[in-house]
Amino acid sequence: MPWRRRGALSFPGDGILKVTVVGAGTMGRGIAQVFAQVGNEVVLTDVYEKALSLARDSINTSLSKLAKKGELKENPDTVMSRIKITGKLEEGADSDIYVEAVIEKVETKRDVLQSISGIAKPDSIIATNTSSISITQLSAFVKFPERFIGLHFFNPVPVMKLVEIVRGERTPDSLVRKCFEIAKALGKDPVISQDFPGFISNRVLMPLIREAILVLEEGIATKNDIDKTLRLGMNHPMGPLELADFIGLDVTLDIMEVLYHEYGDPRFKPPITLRNLVNSGKLGRKTSEGFYKY
Repeated sequence: MPWRRRGALSFPGDGILKVTVVGAGTMGRGIAQVFAQVGNEVVLTDVYEKALSLARDSINTSLSKLAKKGELKENPDTVMSRIKITGKLEEGADSDIYVEAVIEKVETKRDVLQSISGIAKPDSIIATNTSSISITQLSAFVKFPERFIGLHFFNPVPVMKLVEIVRGERTPDSLVRKCFEIAKALGKDPVISQDFPGFISNRVLMPLIREAILVLEEGIATKNDIDKTLRLGMNHPMGPLELADFIGLDVTLDIMEVLYHEYGDPRFKPPITLRNLVNSGKLGRKTSEGFYKY
């Protein structure tokens, strides 16, 4: 199937026809799926073969669930046929937009962004799915910082409507507007944030999760009662400890460390309990144990 099919243009303006997502973990495969669902051709790549295999199975399962609910306009196989899963980044050499979705480590993102920049066209958009790292800092790793932006999707990507669009110091208004249109075309409801660590979501969320962990550490209440308080008293769909398990305790720790390093504010300092759980391999739902057992 050719990448640039007549009628495949899904976005306003000159459109996005080919998308490469780098990182086939939970976020990357979700991002690949939502781009494919609106008619675009997607390259999903990762250096780990196991991640690629898991991504294929996960996307197939997700599409099947959406189809059973009547929330998918096409046959799952049709959507899946638009996603090329490969270990070769070069397969995305002529993409219109690249989305980096690797782990929340500056060094890893640097290496990936430099590789993307080496094959991207001068007018390609390069986006990062970072949830906390400075967009301006990451933009230094690409050739054209004025084509770089933050597109922070939320897990599970096919379900969650929010996308944070984060502008760096050299991100022009025109690129922000274009990415806003792209997010809307994906069925998302975007918000725009300036480039401060944690942006909107994690700047607000991480102190909440941290405080919940401290309440548990200090023996003030049980984990069940802490989460019940936020669910029933504040109408949150999920308690903060449940949410940390869902996000991944390793990811939660990484985000807190970034915020604590950037702001130097103790309200972002990772609690010992969180660090101990991560060091023991209890990362939440993905390992079947975190604050809770699954």
